[in-house]
Amino acid sequence: MSETDSHTLDTVILDTATRLFADLSTSETINAAEKGEWPSALWQAIEASGLHLTWVPEECGGAGAGMLDGFAVLKAAGAAALPVPLAETLLAGWLLAQAGLEVPEGPLTIARGEHRITNGAVTGVALAVPHARSARQIVALARDGARVLVVAVPASACVLTPDRNLAGEPWDSVDFNGAMATLSAAAPAGLDADSLDAMGALVRVNQAAGALGTALELAIQYAGEREQFGRPIGKFQAIQHMIADLAGEAAAVNAAADAAAEAVAATGTVDADAWVEIATAKVRLGQAASVGPAIAHQVHGAMGFTYEHRLHHFTRRAWAWRDEFGNETVWARRLGDAVLGWGADQLWHRITAVTDK
Repeated sequence: MSETDSHTLDTVILDTATRLFADLSTSETINAAEKGEWPSALWQAIEASGLHLTWVPEECGGAGAGMLDGFAVLKAAGAAALPVPLAETLLAGWLLAQAGLEVPEGPLTIARGEHRITNGAVTGVALAVPHARSARQIVALARDGARVLVVAVPASACVLTPDRNLAGEPWDSVDFNGAMATLSAAAPAGLDADSLDAMGALVRVNQAAGALGTALELAIQYAGEREQFGRPIGKFQAIQHMIADLAGEAAAVNAAADAAAEAVAATGTVDADAWVEIATAKVRLGQAASVGPAIAHQVHGAMGFTYEHRLHHFTRRAWAWRDEFGNETVWARRLGDAVLGWGADQLWHRITAVTDK
């Protein structure tokens, strides 16, 4: 495929996702999903478009698009506060494809933890599994002796304990309880729980970057419309400074997400360079998700704290995604360990190196 064709494909995928999400991920749909109503029209449209298979190669039943296409879709999903497990299905599809497995139909999710598989039966408990109750299959890494396998287990065969995250999204505990895997294959060398955590962290960074971008847009719009003392509040210097700070946080996490996504796309795996970029992005998200939403709510004043206003759809997700797959403290320690591993002789070279990946 030529560079022009590749760029055209990128544009088509992102344009399709943006239009679909804008049309179907409405405030009413998001609020209904938070109350337990499955947004079937939204999910059916996603499946019809093939967006959920963006990271799956054609030989595994997917769209065969590039890694950067998937990250762009994730950012658009975050910007629309999508109330379905598209991100989880993308990640699960990527994991299954790494093991050469064909991706099953329906929404999927990922379970992390210490799992084992014996004669096809999977055991182990996973906490805080996103959208577990909505998923048709739950994908995980499981050990069979010294081997690490990628497995898929029907959600209906597991014992689920319902819970929710800060954004009101399903965040259930899953007990595999000896359920039989419908799919299993050896994970490729280098694919382990740490690299899965890293990919999950990068997924959340991209979603949060999209959510913070929308929070910024809402703050700018509100500041231009809300009048006080005879003029829009956006004309006041204090509000302008607040919005500038919010824009800086949104831009910083967006840039960090892009850098990490490009590092993963360069090799298709989470190598040492990608690991550092992902750790940096997750740490930066911790800062942005702490400061940015607070500013957005302050700009909106009392209106921004009501359930009826849509701002909370994005700020609560940014807060929730900040902590998933490890919060900034966890990733700061991992980043520190990686930097210390460079040694004194390599430190300056690694920090200042320029790559054309």
